[in-house]
Amino acid sequence: MSYTLHPLKKQRLQRSELAVPGSNTEMFEKAANSDVDYIFLDLEDAVSPSDKEQARKNIIQALNDIDWKGKTMSVRINGLDTHYMYRDVVDVVEQAGQHLHTILVPKVGVPGDLYCVETMLSQIEVAKGFKHQIGLEALIETALGMANVEAIAAAPGRLEAMHFGVGDYAAFTRARTVVIGGLNPDYPGDQWHYAISRMNGACRAYGLRAIDGPFGDFSDPDAYVASAKRAAALGIEGKWAIHPSQIKLANDMFSPPEEEVTRARRIIEALREAEKQGKGAANLDGRLIDAASERMAQNVLAVADAIAAKG
Repeated sequence: MSYTLHPLKKQRLQRSELAVPGSNTEMFEKAANSDVDYIFLDLEDAVSPSDKEQARKNIIQALNDIDWKGKTMSVRINGLDTHYMYRDVVDVVEQAGQHLHTILVPKVGVPGDLYCVETMLSQIEVAKGFKHQIGLEALIETALGMANVEAIAAAPGRLEAMHFGVGDYAAFTRARTVVIGGLNPDYPGDQWHYAISRMNGACRAYGLRAIDGPFGDFSDPDAYVASAKRAAALGIEGKWAIHPSQIKLANDMFSPPEEEVTRARRIIEALREAEKQGKGAANLDGRLIDAASERMAQNVLAVADAIAAKG
């Protein structure tokens, strides 16, 4: 193994992430009372230009006034190429930053995009005397962002996670589809396999969480589950929910089954017993297990422990 290692920057339970438009105040309390792990209040694509300023005010009020019941709270700001972005950061963080865990930055193309937001955050946090540091999450949804995904992941700073935004990625790469997520009948396999796998590899190399983005057809739970299973198989640890009906699906798909948790504990126990005998490997149920098995088992147990801690 290389001497250069990047441990996980920040552990957060992020199996399900509910997208809540800042212009739809009726959804705020429902989101707070749901079983979702993570919420991002949206100022970008889900909000029309004429509603941007009011949505910003809505989000500030909601962060300050609503009991979010221990959920991780994030805000998706507008892109750096818009004139909305700086007020999103300044107004939301200055007025409600004490209730904010992360900021989701859309259409990140180069590491400097994050540096721009981080510089603003650092100044606001000092000025306001915040006791905590707000993290950053990058939405990889452009061809430029994917071309630079490793450099973005490696950049120093507050970055905690990357999300794959399949809709905009399809548009920017001129993919022949008008479907947000899911399988393309004209493609022999998963059209997004490479992109998600590349982003996940960059995340794991540099200690970031890897999250899959939206699945547009919320009337097709089976297809959502299939999409989540494919992502989970690649190492992704959570997925967006654009509709409340998708929350339980995501929680189920990204929670290790009880038998998987039990086997992970047995792997650890068997390897500890092997160590006492001076062995580096062991036999469990007719299969060889070794240090790699332990690392996989520890990944399972970390998620199980986080779920248990949520209660």
